[in-house]
Amino acid sequence: MYKIVVFCLTLTLAYGAEEHVLELTDETFSSTLSEHDTTLVMFYAPWCGHCKRLKPEYSKAGELVRDDDPKITLAKVDCTEAGKEICNKYSVTGYPTLKIFKGSDLSQDYNGPREANGIVKYMRAQVGPASKHLSEIDEYEKFLSVKETTLFGYFASLDSSLAKLFLKFADKNREKYRFGHTTNADVLEKSGHFDIIVLIRAPHLANKFEESTIKFEGATESDLGSFIKDNYHGLVGHRTQENLRDFQNPLITAYYAVDYVKNTKGTNYWRNRILKVAKEYINKLNFAISAKDDFQHELNEYGYDFVGDKPVILARDAKNLKYAMKDEFSVENLNGFAEKLLKDELDPYIKSEPIPESSETFVKIAVAKNFDEVVLNNGKDTLIEFYAPWCGHCKKLAPIYEELAEKLQNEEVAIVKMDATANDVPPDFTVRGFPTLFWLPKDEKEKPVPYNEGRELDDFIKFIAKYATDELQGYDRSGKPKKTEL
Repeated sequence: MYKIVVFCLTLTLAYGAEEHVLELTDETFSSTLSEHDTTLVMFYAPWCGHCKRLKPEYSKAGELVRDDDPKITLAKVDCTEAGKEICNKYSVTGYPTLKIFKGSDLSQDYNGPREANGIVKYMRAQVGPASKHLSEIDEYEKFLSVKETTLFGYFASLDSSLAKLFLKFADKNREKYRFGHTTNADVLEKSGHFDIIVLIRAPHLANKFEESTIKFEGATESDLGSFIKDNYHGLVGHRTQENLRDFQNPLITAYYAVDYVKNTKGTNYWRNRILKVAKEYINKLNFAISAKDDFQHELNEYGYDFVGDKPVILARDAKNLKYAMKDEFSVENLNGFAEKLLKDELDPYIKSEPIPESSETFVKIAVAKNFDEVVLNNGKDTLIEFYAPWCGHCKKLAPIYEELAEKLQNEEVAIVKMDATANDVPPDFTVRGFPTLFWLPKDEKEKPVPYNEGRELDDFIKFIAKYATDELQGYDRSGKPKKTEL
């Protein structure tokens, strides 16, 4: 009796507080994994911030794959407590670390996305064939009931050229999309599709404004790739951290409590209203919805710290300029906003610090609101630094940069800096790290030149002396100081 009670308690604790994710220990690790064909294991530490951010996505992924066939299991190990030995065994030195196991044997490190849908898609690509063959009607209907868009092939024979094209494409793209196919006569008859490839949108995205199934009419692998790109997300796609590169400008995005796991009805309540507008701008504007909590950093870029019950509408045009719908959300207001965006009648939203009243330094301070005046229209050759206040390299450069500006204060050269974390950087300047510097000749300001030379004072002077539009008064073209005549 005592043994039975302990056994039941162990099973209960194995799942912990997060349903669909097994909690493994040094004692249960190997024996539990041996009972499962494919398991993704997250090795974590409770104090780890990245782990805390991953956990809800990981739990959501576990829920999404619970009915998958072939079976996928998600598990986790606390490396600071009951899983210390197993973490040492697999050389876990950072958190979170994810690894894929086949049975109790390590298969490979996990290098996929870190959000629920991306985890699911990546893991499904690790089990079974690239495209699942459905040979029974019940099996077919269950396969298509999953909340994911599917590319499905209906073939009389797998020897046909279309079937071979489909299977080849599926094998190359198994980690990007979900594939299924059938050659079963009953399934073919029930579906009404014969020798055709069809894109079937996820059932939770079905709506009255567009077809849920779209037939492929091309003939090549390239055609099939273009077909998916054009149709996968529909009129209003669900934009996530994993797929955000799929959405091209000009793009209007609605940010609200998007949750297709716990609140499909509430999510589609707002999406249907956005669809009503989107159908009027096919091939003119792109539309999407995004979970406000997943994209708070984007909302912050537009000055939003909080989103209420109604969607917040933000946009970017073809030039990547930003726009915000200031009016409260309604179908009418969204339609008016889209129309003005299309006609270029909106004022861009610009994140900017206040224009400095005066500067006590030799380095000029640019902010987004005065960028044209200080940088583009100053009539001088210009060296501009985009920096971040917290950046160590920027702090090291600061005194050198100030000394450079002092030495060139009487030259027709402007030495400028801008805090790229507090101001929008103009689209012609690509800033991916700090500090990033650009050289702008006074007569060619439309063509910023990345500065990739040394960052000592002499390096800057030699560069500017060489490339200045007019020769400097104090230095020759090689950067050597000119002799002053007595």
